[in-house]
Amino acid sequence: MLQTTDRGRLGRTLMTAYGAVAYAVFFAVFLYSIGWVEGLVVPRTIDEGPQTPVVVAVMVNLALLSVFAVQHSVMARPWFKRRWTRIVPQPIERSTFVLFATAALALVMWQWRPLPQEIWDVDATPVRVVLYAVSFAGWGLVLASTFAIDHFDLFGLRQVLRNFAGKPPAETEFRTPMLYRVVRHPLYLGFLIAFWVAPTMSVGHLLFAAVTTGYILVALRFEEHDLTETFGDRYRDYSARVPRLVPRPRAMSRT
Repeated sequence: MLQTTDRGRLGRTLMTAYGAVAYAVFFAVFLYSIGWVEGLVVPRTIDEGPQTPVVVAVMVNLALLSVFAVQHSVMARPWFKRRWTRIVPQPIERSTFVLFATAALALVMWQWRPLPQEIWDVDATPVRVVLYAVSFAGWGLVLASTFAIDHFDLFGLRQVLRNFAGKPPAETEFRTPMLYRVVRHPLYLGFLIAFWVAPTMSVGHLLFAAVTTGYILVALRFEEHDLTETFGDRYRDYSARVPRLVPRPRAMSRT
């Protein structure tokens, strides 16, 4: 039989493997989602899939986006985390959140019903290239924002690695690296740019962009409430100085 020390080491190893797999699955699905939204490279995009009557397609797509929004919002709340960690070990709580969020995103892309009717389509090649470049810059801003704070903490790897090394969980720090001195939520800004700057905008793409924008605006309220609860006056002062999503020249000049 395994001794207590061996069981502890095995448990930490399994949790580290779990976190690594969750991160790998997330990153693969995230990369696929870029192609899915942009309509490039991947075998099935936002405008491709089973043909469905318009009303049914809208209802299915709204239901899918609702599943993602509810999962993402509820599991991110502190009250849920406190209850959830009674079941799921604390070192893999974040990895589990990432895995559930990834599954929800994969479900959206898998079951999405296309509405390919075009609202606009930019034919001019130079302008089309510029629009693609801006949209991909939005995706780049998303990734850059995660690394600016702590990419591996955000996606659960840091937690399982610290646990594997026998270290306690890292304390939550309030930091405002460069991107976060321009706007408070550059990650969400990146998503908005990526979703809305489209050389071809279909009805389905517009529905996706509009609903996710609404979700982001609502989610920001919850997130900022949690941050204020955690950091108090430090976050209130930060909020007073730095705009939420739209950069101000004065804020940019202080970076």
